Amino acid sequence: MSKSGNFIAGILTGALAGTVLALLYAPDTGKNTRDRLSYRLSSYRDELIDLIEQLREEKEHLISEAKDKGDKVVQSAKQKADDLIKEAENLLESIDNVKEG
Repeated sequence: MSKSGNFIAGILTGALAGTVLALLYAPDTGKNTRDRLSYRLSSYRDELIDLIEQLREEKEHLISEAKDKGDKVVQSAKQKADDLIKEAENLLESIDNVKEG
């Protein structure tokens, strides 16, 4: 999980813990407390769904970026290998010319 994901998860965990403690010490009726708890849990659920979606998008972006970089490295390696082969062929041709000459 990324640093931003850990940070947001920490915030959500802290908010949930604070909510539970506040509800335990709140002088309110059970129905009101349950209603507020239900509302807050629904809100946290929505935030968590948004966080999961953001993390999925970030993951896809990172995968795409890694693939692009990997393709560039492979292309560069192929070009260098082709250049080395050409140099070796030229050197071999030079050696053959010296032997014949």
